[in-house]
Amino acid sequence: MFRTFRIATAASLLTLGGFVSTASAADLDVVASFSIIADFAKNVGGDRVEVETLVGPDGDAHVYEPRPADAAALEKANVVLVNGLELEGFMKRLIETSGTKAPVVELTKGIEPLKAEEEEHHHDEKAEAGHDHDGDEKEEAGHDHEGHHHHGEFDPHAWQSIPNAEIYVKNIADAFCEADKAGCATYTANAEAYLAKLAALQTEVKAAIAALPADKRTIITSHDAFGYFAHEYGLKFIAPEGVSTEAEASAADVAKLVDQVKEDKASAIFVENITNPRLIEQIAAETGLKVGGTLYSDALSGEDGPASTYIDMFHHNVETIRAAVLGS
Repeated sequence: MFRTFRIATAASLLTLGGFVSTASAADLDVVASFSIIADFAKNVGGDRVEVETLVGPDGDAHVYEPRPADAAALEKANVVLVNGLELEGFMKRLIETSGTKAPVVELTKGIEPLKAEEEEHHHDEKAEAGHDHDGDEKEEAGHDHEGHHHHGEFDPHAWQSIPNAEIYVKNIADAFCEADKAGCATYTANAEAYLAKLAALQTEVKAAIAALPADKRTIITSHDAFGYFAHEYGLKFIAPEGVSTEAEASAADVAKLVDQVKEDKASAIFVENITNPRLIEQIAAETGLKVGGTLYSDALSGEDGPASTYIDMFHHNVETIRAAVLGS
């Protein structure tokens, strides 16, 4: 069992209004907030779990609007798995509406979160302005703009580092063991087998990125979803939007980015599967860069797509980056 990440007490499980529901020995009903977490859960749970995904393939958790069926799924769940770090702005209200008694497990517990680039930029702008517009900001902080939100201090896209994904998996195994003790040996064995695959993937990715020329490691994407990838593997990502797809880039932002692309000699530009390609196509036209393909950032593809699992997503993204950078 993964004692380092053991989720065994009420203090380390976010529960709402009651004790954890007891699962039958046969299976667990699990709700995953989005498709990447669902894939982790299926690998750990195997046949003992039934996984319901709220934000499905190619879906955007930043702007997702829950359906009545989502509340029903939470109500009958034994375990609810979320990313945390303020990714799922819709979850708090959905949990309250559903009345679920299941533990809500934040899978980023135990990682070292990175500061959100847009948060740092926001503070810089306030300092330059000489005042902080307290009234306006407090008003914004007190409203969710019809269910949408802005991210907090930290970048929530932690799964873009494979070592962080390993922490997600360990947290899932511990949560499943806590909810279904009879199945713990199965969950532990499944997790260990999947962690071995992730370790092999980490070796492959590091080797592939290390082979890229040092002067061709600046990449442009739609929004800041690859900060953990950049930190772990040594690439530089720049984007017209912040860590949330809700933050629309202004004309001034785009002009500044075009100048930065030219100055940094960016080697490749990509659209993302969850965003409108129009802005990236505009930047590509203004910089002379050719769009190198689609990267999968916040969601997997459908089953027939190139990134239907987390491991496939990483293989696809790395190969797409490599091909664009090297021109192969």
